Amino acid sequence: MAGRARLSAEIERWPVAGAFVIARGAKTHVDVVVATIDRDGRSGRGEATPIYYHGETAEGVHETILAQAGAIADGAGRAEIRSTMPRGAARNALDAALWDLDAKAGRPVGLPDPAPLVTAYTLSLGRPDEMEAAARAAGPRYPLLKLKLAGEGDAERVAAVRRGAPSARLIVDANEAWTGRDVAAEAAALVPHGVELIEQPVAAGRDDLLDGVVSPIPLCADESCQDRTDLERCRGRYAAINVKLDKAGGLTEALALIAEARAIGLKVMVGCMLSTSLGLAPAFLAAQGADWVDLDGALLLARDRPDGFAYDGGTMRPAASSLWGGA
Repeated sequence: MAGRARLSAEIERWPVAGAFVIARGAKTHVDVVVATIDRDGRSGRGEATPIYYHGETAEGVHETILAQAGAIADGAGRAEIRSTMPRGAARNALDAALWDLDAKAGRPVGLPDPAPLVTAYTLSLGRPDEMEAAARAAGPRYPLLKLKLAGEGDAERVAAVRRGAPSARLIVDANEAWTGRDVAAEAAALVPHGVELIEQPVAAGRDDLLDGVVSPIPLCADESCQDRTDLERCRGRYAAINVKLDKAGGLTEALALIAEARAIGLKVMVGCMLSTSLGLAPAFLAAQGADWVDLDGALLLARDRPDGFAYDGGTMRPAASSLWGGA
């Protein structure tokens, strides 16, 4: 019989390489919360990044995780955690730790061995000349670039990036900055530059602004799609969704979300918050077969964990000695 499990959690601060700038502001560090479940001489770990636009904080996520200590000690598994906790970073950390523990204990997890993936590399928001210089530096290494946009002047930013990286595939993230703008016209201005996807053009909750909009570039829901309960609102307005484990509340929900999204004809991007390779590991499993992969969270940090993902340009693969049993 398995022994009682012990749950612990820690807040960690990781510096960003320079600054990560989006329409909502700049980040010079990220605070992540790591949940650890110890049982029978094994440890399962899961990392989560608080969803700041939902008001989550590292301290709050830490407290929410530790509130589950009794349930974990009594043997709660992924199904119980998923049914009793709301979506968000705390549930993601616990869900990942339970997946990790199961994998390390040799229990079947029902997922195929993962293959290497090509991930996007994100260019921070800046002036056109700054973004062109960043593209010129990143383009030779990364075949897929993701641009952060801000509304005014976006066409100039994208044109500059295309000059800097003439061969790269481009996707853009408006981060809700096109609310109140003519989305179809904004998208049309990006067509000459070969943009293949536009994330979250309007504010979450204002998705009705997309009713009747015919965009020449597919639109992707990010903030507008947290978990499966949001899919119906996305139908007919977006062509794709961006699945992030911190939003969905873990790999367990993310896999179900991907399956249901595909069943109603939506394409799938699997993305991430700023995080270390420990946080990316379960997302890497979810991203197998995704239409777009945006798992560069560790690449944007000043340093990563030992035995993190190995990146050959934009191709990521687990290190020979994985830091997460499920990867």
